[in-house]
Amino acid sequence: MYDDICRFLAEHFSTDFASWLLGEPVDLTELQPSELSLDPIRTDALILLQSSAAFLHLEFQTLPKANVPFRMLDYRVRGYRKDPTKPMRQVVIYLKQTSSERVYQNRFAMEKTSHEFEVVRIWEQPASLFLQYPGLIPFATLGQTPDAQATLRQAVHQIAQIVDTETQANLIAASGVLAGLKLEEETIYRILRRDMMQESTVFRSIQREAQAENSRAIALNLLREQVAIATIVRSTGLSLAEVQQLQQQLDDSAQS
Repeated sequence: MYDDICRFLAEHFSTDFASWLLGEPVDLTELQPSELSLDPIRTDALILLQSSAAFLHLEFQTLPKANVPFRMLDYRVRGYRKDPTKPMRQVVIYLKQTSSERVYQNRFAMEKTSHEFEVVRIWEQPASLFLQYPGLIPFATLGQTPDAQATLRQAVHQIAQIVDTETQANLIAASGVLAGLKLEEETIYRILRRDMMQESTVFRSIQREAQAENSRAIALNLLREQVAIATIVRSTGLSLAEVQQLQQQLDDSAQS
């Protein structure tokens, strides 16, 4: 859910992310992972953007994972393969405060290979920074602030100044979801309008993705039990191609 929210924000407010991370409001377009390889690795929490001059690779992580440094090396090499003249800015953004040393790891090393990337720990960034840009407002509550509830109220106040109602609803929903990493749900709903969150495009999209993910999990379990593919299609509502793709994933995993 948090991955989906971050992906939505980065894709729809890429100029705000460029202002924050690149220091200038560069126009960025989305780059599909498949454009870097015919066989991309799993892309949860991955955002790839590009301008005419550079690639921007973002990895949003709720909590640190051991394979993150390798992912950064892997995608840097893929970017180089696509265009060796274009630099790639790589940033891992950790959302939830933790004492794990992994959130300070900014380097992958293997024998004579070494690769460095940037790390941002949201809780160390001033909340006021995120309130400067519409697309970053949902991160404000997770930033450095003496009063997260007051910051969420300030975020809601600023979102209310936005004229477009759909953008308003989406940013309210994103703010509410991300605030859940720091505040209790009851507190969040006292500050935000529940109906506006639930009616937003981004919230409905997350619900659909959650349902689809649940269907895929059920399909995988049925495939492991060697249930016929046609039966799985009827039972889960997934397409034949989707179930066949899941079967291929299982086959590849068994061979590795």
